[in-house]
Amino acid sequence: MITFLPAPDHVLAIALSGTIEPADIERVAADLEERLARHEKVSILADLTDFDDMTFAAAWKDARYGFGKLWELRRFPKEAIIVEKGWLDSAARLFAPVIPFVAIRSFPPSEREAALAWAADIEGGPDA
Repeated sequence: MITFLPAPDHVLAIALSGTIEPADIERVAADLEERLARHEKVSILADLTDFDDMTFAAAWKDARYGFGKLWELRRFPKEAIIVEKGWLDSAARLFAPVIPFVAIRSFPPSEREAALAWAADIEGGPDA
C-alpha cells in the first residue's frame, strides 16, 4: 500500500507499506504527473520503513513508468529515502552516484523532518 504524506506541492511524499500492487503504482504516477504539470521540478520523499515487497506486475509497471521518465531526470532534483540501515540503505548509497542529475540521500526514520526539508529545498542544490 502507498500512503501520500503531507508535503509542499513540489514534493511527492509517500510511505510504502506491505506489498505494493499495480494500482499503487498507477496512483503514484497519476499524482506525479499532476505535480509535473504544476511544477518544473518535483522532488520525491519515499518512506520505506514498512515496505515489505512488490508484486512482479507492480515492479514491471514501475520500471516502465521510470524508463519513460529517463529523459526528464533533470525534473527530479532530489530523492530522499527514509529507511533503516540494511540492504535498501546500501542500495541507495550504491546507486546514488550513478544516476545523473538526481541527488539521492537516505535518512533514518528519526530524521523524517530533515528528509522532507532536504527534499523540499530544490534551489539549494544536492548538498543543501
